[in-house]
Amino acid sequence: MTVLESQGYGRQKGHTASYRGVEYKINLLRKVTLEIFVNEDFLERTVETITSISKTGSEGCVGDGKIFVLPVLDAITIDDELRGPGAI
Repeated sequence: MTVLESQGYGRQKGHTASYRGVEYKINLLRKVTLEIFVNEDFLERTVETITSISKTGSEGCVGDGKIFVLPVLDAITIDDELRGPGAI
């Protein structure tokens, strides 16, 4: 798992701020990006866990985030060159 500080623009549309009396628009909002690689056996459980923990309230709100599921062709550990699911 990797945690990244990021900025993004989506349905939240940013907000306005003021500096020395001058108002300006902030389009990119601060966000957190998680990169999590799991074996296929753990995929659904991982998605369900992230969804249940990240949802605001029982119905959720704009800004709760998105989950993208992508295929990984291979994984290789550099030190011992282990490949495949064991490298994850």
